[in-house]
Amino acid sequence: QVQLVESGGGSVQAGASLRLSCAASGHTFPNYMAGWFRQAPGLEREFVGSIDWNGATNYANSVKGRFTVSRDDAKLMVYLQMTNLKPEDTAVYYCAARGRWTTTFGYWGQGTQVTVSS
Repeated sequence: QVQLVESGGGSVQAGASLRLSCAASGHTFPNYMAGWFRQAPGLEREFVGSIDWNGATNYANSVKGRFTVSRDDAKLMVYLQMTNLKPEDTAVYYCAARGRWTTTFGYWGQGTQVTVSS
């Protein structure tokens, strides 16, 4: 079992940076892939980025070059560093995790709101 708690959301102006944090529980978390997703009002939840147990990352095209996912397994933390934020990045951001031998993200945080104004 893994529990996830996000923090770090807020309201910023376009062009600003923000770092989201995700605190995980469970000593097996280093064996999990961690992902960030977001959901804007009226839209479906979409993939933002992920980092696997080896530190390999993957990003959505819309955030590539602006967002960075990292993890600190000693602290059971996952981070989403967001730079050059745009109004279209406004959404609720969720941290998620999936086990090494599964194909779906089965653990989710409660979400944190990010609002970017122009």
